[in-house]
Parts: sequence; C-alpha cells; structure tokens
Amino acid sequence: MNHKNGFNPLSRTTAHRRAMSRNMVTSLFRYERITTTKSKALEVRRAAEKLITRGKLDSVHNRREVAKYIQDEKILNKLFTEISPRMKERNGGYTRVLKLGYRQGDAADVVILELVDYKLDTEEKEPAKKVEKKATVKAESETKPKKTAAKAKETTSDVEKAPKAKKATTTKKTATKKVAEKKEEPKAE
Repeated sequence: MNHKNGFNPLSRTTAHRRAMSRNMVTSLFRYERITTTKSKALEVRRAAEKLITRGKLDSVHNRREVAKYIQDEKILNKLFTEISPRMKERNGGYTRVLKLGYRQGDAADVVILELVDYKLDTEEKEPAKKVEKKATVKAESETKPKKTAAKAKETTSDVEKAPKAKKATTTKKTATKKVAEKKEEPKAE
C-alpha cells in the first residue's frame, strides 16, 4: 500500500488546482514571498522545491521540464540564473512557512510562504531615504536668499507693536510677502 503519497485537492477541480498552483509558484519566484492560506502554501511548497532542485543544473532538459510549469520567460530565467544558484549548497528546504494568524472572514490559517534566503527591502531603503532628504534640505537652504538683519528686526518689531488680535494677520501677511518674494526672484541655473 502507498500510504502518505497523496496530495490535498483543496476542494478544486484538477484544472483549477493546477492553474492556481502554477500561478502561485510563479508569484513566489517573482516576489520571493507570498501570503496565502496554510493548506495552499503547503501544496505550493512541494512544487516550488522540486522546481528549484531542477534549476540547480542548468540544462536544456531541465529548462523544458520547468517551462511546462512556469510559462513566464523572465521568471524562468530568474529561477535558473538567480534563485537556484543561491540554493546550490542546500539539499532541500528552500522555502519557509511563517504563521500570521487567522483571516477575519472565514478564520482560515494565513501564512507567509517565502524563500529561505529572502531579505526584507525596508531596512536598506530607510537609510537611503534619510540621506536623500538631508541632501534636498541642504540644496533648498542654499538656494533660498537669506534675510538681512535689518529686515528680520523690522518684521519682529512689527509683530511686537501689534495687539494680540492683529498678530495672526501680520504673520499671514509676512508669510504672503515671503511667497511673493520667492516668485519674483529669477532662478539661477
């Protein structure tokens, strides 16, 4: 008897199940991380690991066998040139399933299926954004004309002399004057 050699039909017809599995494997290789239900993830994992194993040896035969399952040429090339070489030293276990909890609508187990060597991109992007912001702030401060001491004293003395009710209107006027001055100045190129 062949026990434990079956698969989960996922309550779908053969054609639907095959199409869904192909799409999910393609998405896994494209994004290297997908969110799905636990039962789907376990089925997709079986197919994905077999394809990664095939991708370790780049031959015409292996490419054609994998191409039966993955129709997208870019993803097929990515599997053979990027993903499988990264897994060269591993003997299996190329994917990881991380539990997220339960979906609100139907209480299904939701998991993240990802490649083992997946790295989050957010850590790399944050320092780059900070550097870019600092550079733009410095560039803007260099292009803005600096107030002379006399003009700064005039604006502060006007605000101090005005009553409290008029302070808000004077600050609005000074703000509009600043905007008008910026518009009138020609840009240096």
